[in-house]
Amino acid sequence: MASDIGAGPDGWSLGHDTREWLSLEDPLEHRTWLFDVTFLASAWTCVYGAGCPGIDIEPAPELALGCCSHGAYLNGDDDLAHVREMIAELDAELWQHHRDPAEALWQDGDGWWRTRVVDGACVFANRADHPAGAGCAFHLLAERTGRRPMDTKPEICWQAPLRREDHETVTGHIYTMVREWELRDWGGPDTDVAWWCTSAAQAHVGSQPVFRALCDELTAICGPAIYAELRTQLDQRVASAQLLPHPAVRRRDG
Repeated sequence: MASDIGAGPDGWSLGHDTREWLSLEDPLEHRTWLFDVTFLASAWTCVYGAGCPGIDIEPAPELALGCCSHGAYLNGDDDLAHVREMIAELDAELWQHHRDPAEALWQDGDGWWRTRVVDGACVFANRADHPAGAGCAFHLLAERTGRRPMDTKPEICWQAPLRREDHETVTGHIYTMVREWELRDWGGPDTDVAWWCTSAAQAHVGSQPVFRALCDELTAICGPAIYAELRTQLDQRVASAQLLPHPAVRRRDG
């Protein structure tokens, strides 16, 4: 196991985009995991319902749409099958835009299955005037049935703002990067996403670091053994206070 620490000894004075990474080897899977320590050790937290302006061109916290304005892409056949199963459990009490399940999803020209957008947001996003409250219908389903939201939501919805990327070499070895989902991932300079929480100091106000707060999500992504090693190493770094502040915090403090 090895780590790449991207900072100097002079109070972390390097550029705003400098990051620290940790690599962990998984010989059983012929895989190297690369973790974005700068994000995982940050105080980011979801600020939905606590001033989140949403990701549309104009900030609109009163709409309580969060990051649901553009719908969700489904990640392959398993994710599609899971989402269809969850749709079958929804009713009008939980789902404001309740409709024929076949109408809730669509396949674009590139073959991706996606959730439909209705009146400016995902079809599964209840609005503020819904009796059950604003927010994801799948989230409400989890609360009703005693499950975790990650057990009922589409994969991208429970993983974000974590992003997993697999890169396979010609020898078959896989490098898997687990990093923060950044604004550039939505389309770079041409994106129609106006605001993104990981890049905003407003969202770096959590009471515990991301690697602890999102332990279930990280375990689902990399498995219990790798997560346990990740947790051990990051706990040690937090205890020693040898961590690079997140770029959003550096920009605020600078």
